Amino acid sequence: MRRALFAVVVLTALSVAAPAAGAAARGGAAIRVAPNHKISQSTSTNWAGYAAIGTTFTSVSSTWTQPTATCTRGQTYSSFWVGLDGYSSGSVEQTGTDADCSSSGVASYYAWYEMYPKFPVNLSPSTYPVSPGNQMHASVTFGGGHVFTLTISNATRGWTFTTNQKSGKAQRSSAEVIAEAPSSSGGVLPLTNFGTVGFANSAANGRSLSTFTTDRIDMVSGTTTKATTGSISSSGGFSVTWKHA
Repeated sequence: MRRALFAVVVLTALSVAAPAAGAAARGGAAIRVAPNHKISQSTSTNWAGYAAIGTTFTSVSSTWTQPTATCTRGQTYSSFWVGLDGYSSGSVEQTGTDADCSSSGVASYYAWYEMYPKFPVNLSPSTYPVSPGNQMHASVTFGGGHVFTLTISNATRGWTFTTNQKSGKAQRSSAEVIAEAPSSSGGVLPLTNFGTVGFANSAANGRSLSTFTTDRIDMVSGTTTKATTGSISSSGGFSVTWKHA
């Protein structure tokens, strides 16, 4: 979720070994996971999933199975994440995974975190590998003093990554569990065909996301529906299904 996107030239992708560099490069472009580009209540050009609103949030978490990217031709991108803010604010504190396709039809999978409006940091795929079918869990927790703890783990591969990051812009006005079409300086990018991703045990402030006032968001571009969101269960489970790039 960001609203403002900037043109950035980068030569190499960010990794945890170089967190102070510029934008993460995916396929040679500065790709970002951005705030909600809301069309109206329950529709967005870049988000599908659930946003909890109506109170101040201190934590959000969810579990998902990393989906498989079906790659044909052309570069496409998809992100799956949990975060605070971004639904109606200009900052997002978030962590998740991607399933992207190169122009030659090769899929790539990796984990990342982002403190928007800062650029994302991609985790090294060799140290923190992600593959289709892996069981992912992510959380973002506010600890006071503008400090957020972002944690993502892969139960299948047996790794956990945690980082503490500061944000003076955070409002903590929303908590989200989202499948997204990332953005570049040119706007929202084509969405990878990820089939269906299932989120489970989605929670905020220590209780099920379903207990809050939520916005169930479908991803729409013009008259084209790109992804649809299913109903959420009492335990915070729901699915998002790809429809169109």
